[in-house]
Amino acid sequence: MSEPIRVLLVDDQELIRVGFRLVLEAEPDIVVVGEAGDGAAGAARAAALAPDVVLMDVRMPGLDGIAATERIVADSPASRVLVLTTFDLDEYAFGALEAGASGFVLKDVQRHELAAAVRAVHRGDAVLAPRVTRRMLDRLAATRRPASAGPDPAEVLTEREHEVFVAIARGRTNAEIADALFLSESTVKTHVGRILAKLGARDRVHAVIIAHRWGQVPDNASDPIAPLPD
Repeated sequence: MSEPIRVLLVDDQELIRVGFRLVLEAEPDIVVVGEAGDGAAGAARAAALAPDVVLMDVRMPGLDGIAATERIVADSPASRVLVLTTFDLDEYAFGALEAGASGFVLKDVQRHELAAAVRAVHRGDAVLAPRVTRRMLDRLAATRRPASAGPDPAEVLTEREHEVFVAIARGRTNAEIADALFLSESTVKTHVGRILAKLGARDRVHAVIIAHRWGQVPDNASDPIAPLPD
């Protein structure tokens, strides 16, 4: 049996942390290794505990979740951050992802959705709340090709890598990409690693942001980022 996914809870409301702990520790493959009540403490605990996934609230006193996410990504790169908030406002979702979060969900997700989101982020997939996705992509479309967008994917990726890149931007998993392109999952995984390296992308969510900033996904593309898995 594989090692359980180690989760750190960061939220200034103790009852919220208790609820998340009860939900997650009911899952056989997830264990909560620590808690923190503010962003600064969360970043410090992440550095000390090296969790696989950090569940991060956005609105907290002192260091907020966006700043804490940025600190964790810089200091504890092996830990992935899944941001949770009550508010589905654009600036929170976008700010958290720009800071390095690997996913964003709202606190009213169902218990099975929360566990699924933790698993998805842990394995490197992108997780975004459906209510946030469209507005976030609209914002990305309005800021295409800034100086910070990095190299043009069309110039640095091979034809096959570009196909995989667009599929990532549409929210496809490695298994779905493999089926669509008649490749093995291991081959797709290799392509994904090369794509991230060539584009300087930290993970799949960052690759999605790059794809939309460079206009690599048609505006009429369906389900550009997959919703939470069932």
